Amino acid sequence: MNKQRTQLAKKDLGADKMVVIEGTHSASYGAMLARAEVIAAYPITPQTGVVEKLSEMCASGELRAKFIKVESEHSAMACCIGASAAGARSFTATSAQGLALMHELLHWAANGRHPVVMANINRAMAPPWTIWADQTDSLSQRDTGWIQFYCESNQEILDTVIQSFKIGEKVLLPCMINMDAFFLSHTSEPVALPQQEALDEWLPPFNPALKLDINEPHTFGGLTRPDAYMELRYKIQEAMDRAYDLIKKVDKEYFELFGRSYGGLVEAYNCEDAEIALVTSGTAVGTARIVVDDFRKRGIPVGLIKVRVIRPFPYKEIRDLLSPMTKVAIVDRNISFGCGGIFSQEIRASLFNYTSKPIIFNFVAGLGGRDITPTVLGDIINYVLTRNTPESDIIWFGLKK
Repeated sequence: MNKQRTQLAKKDLGADKMVVIEGTHSASYGAMLARAEVIAAYPITPQTGVVEKLSEMCASGELRAKFIKVESEHSAMACCIGASAAGARSFTATSAQGLALMHELLHWAANGRHPVVMANINRAMAPPWTIWADQTDSLSQRDTGWIQFYCESNQEILDTVIQSFKIGEKVLLPCMINMDAFFLSHTSEPVALPQQEALDEWLPPFNPALKLDINEPHTFGGLTRPDAYMELRYKIQEAMDRAYDLIKKVDKEYFELFGRSYGGLVEAYNCEDAEIALVTSGTAVGTARIVVDDFRKRGIPVGLIKVRVIRPFPYKEIRDLLSPMTKVAIVDRNISFGCGGIFSQEIRASLFNYTSKPIIFNFVAGLGGRDITPTVLGDIINYVLTRNTPESDIIWFGLKK
């Protein structure tokens, strides 16, 4: 278990039900507890466990939802968009090549303002064929208009799926919950399931003001002239801006009700007096906490910053946390070829106009499921401690010579 959150007193809602489940099933239970009404599914390793579990829930009556079996991920997203347009709460899941096949419809979901929620199990892109983790699949979709979360634990997956329905339906944007393949998807951890009655009160049914209705017809997604298109895109950016504060508000409400918080968009760990920051996301964060604790015991002022949300990008939090630092080590489990680690790009851009800027070291590690171990992270911190500037714009860590 990660040394993450302290639980303060919460409302008298009765005890959570504790289960030991893998990460894919955490997403399934999140969708069930949120009372998703339409599940569209096409299997792909390592995502398949999400929709297998949901199919069992639908078959047994545990979840009263329409389960639609489709012929591709493109069709799965099309079904979710159609269901959302008709006013139904919809959910799906995918990985890597499947997410890439959805690309056209990811734009359609966001541009059409359909708050679909999707679990993406981060899997490295082929070729060569692989089923192991890195984040390039989801980060290559960061410009499609989806709110994107990156989870550290199975508990965070479940809670973030639930929170995403609340957030997405408020601002009318789709949400993607990302988890590292196998490190979370196929690893079992204790997970607390919040009480259904309390959750139903906090997350009411989806009832959009505009939806497909034969008794009140509207046109959706028709041809738009140049005199209107730009304003529609402005409204999506405006919705992302509102989501920025809403994510923090929803996380705070969830903490008050159920005793769990994830810092909103960004979580700082041991950063109060830190001079060096280690920045990462996903399951590498849990390992990084242990490494930071070890350096702290030796009197070395290292802090950790977990980036939980990449869209909307947490500009203010990143600037406030990093501007006092002297050095920053960003560990990217992803790569934008010709540029570098993707989180590093975003963080550098957010600091560009700031007068107080730390020296940034961009490390690329863990691609294709390679372990980011305590030793790897310790070596990264030692590298930063012994250098005043990076030796190159991208520092590949853990390459076999």
